[in-house]
Amino acid sequence: MLDARPEHVPTRIVALTVLGRLRARRGDPDAQTPLDQAWTLAERTGDLQRLWPTAAAKAELAWLRGSPEQIEEVVGDTYRLAVRLGHAWAAGELGYWRWVADASTWPAEVSANPYRLQMTGDWVDAARSWRRLGCPYEAALALAEGDDADQGLAALRELQRLGAWSAAELVARRLREHGVRRLPRQPRRATRGNPARLTSREIDVLRLMPEGLRNVDIAARLHISPKTVDHHVSAILAKLGVASRHAAARWVRDNPGALSENGESPGAM
Repeated sequence: MLDARPEHVPTRIVALTVLGRLRARRGDPDAQTPLDQAWTLAERTGDLQRLWPTAAAKAELAWLRGSPEQIEEVVGDTYRLAVRLGHAWAAGELGYWRWVADASTWPAEVSANPYRLQMTGDWVDAARSWRRLGCPYEAALALAEGDDADQGLAALRELQRLGAWSAAELVARRLREHGVRRLPRQPRRATRGNPARLTSREIDVLRLMPEGLRNVDIAARLHISPKTVDHHVSAILAKLGVASRHAAARWVRDNPGALSENGESPGAM
C-alpha cells in the first residue's frame, strides 16, 4: 500500500500505522520510524480519525519499550479531542493508555465498554468482550492485567500463539515477579523471524528435502542421527501444514523466504 498510493495521505497514514504497530507487537526492528511518519501526516489533518490510531500505536510502543511515562505526552491532546467529540472508541483506547501510564486515571463517561471494564478492574469481563469482538490480542492483554496466575498464563500462551512477542515478554516478566515458575518457553528470535516458525536446524533439513534425499542421507550431510532427522521432518510437515515431503518441497518453491531465518529470500539485501 505504501508503494501503490504514496500520494494518498489517508491511506498512507493507515498503512504506516499498521506497519509500525505490527513491528512493535512482533518485536521487529524500527517500529518508531513508520509511526513517526504517520503522526507527522496525521497532525497535518487535525482529524481525530487519523490522529487516534497513530497516537494509540505510539502509546503502545512506549509501553512495550518500558517507557509508560511518555504516554501522556503522546495521547493527551488527542484523548481530550476524542472526549470533546464524544467518540467512544477513541476516548476508550486513548484513555486506556493513559490508565496504563497512571492507574489512578478514571475512564471518561463516553469510553467504549471493553476499555471501561479494563480500567475499572473487571478484566475477565473485558477479555470476554474483546473475544466477542474478535480481538484476541486485546483479550489477552485484559486477562494479563489481573492477579490470577492461571489467567496470566493463559494470556501469555495466547500472546505467544499470536506472535505478539513484545507483550508476551512483558507478561512473562510480570508472572516471574509474582513467583510463577515453569512459564511456556518462547522460541528463539531467529525462529520467530522465520515465516513458518522453523528453527535453524529445521531450516537446514528443509533446504535438503527438495533434493529427494532420504533421512539417512540428510543425516549424513548435517552430521546428525537419522532419528533426529525423523523428528525434524515431522515437525516441518506439521508447521507447514502439509502431509508429505513432496508437498513440503513444493511449499519451499512457493515460499523461498522459508529458507532464511529472518524471513528474507537467500541473497536478499
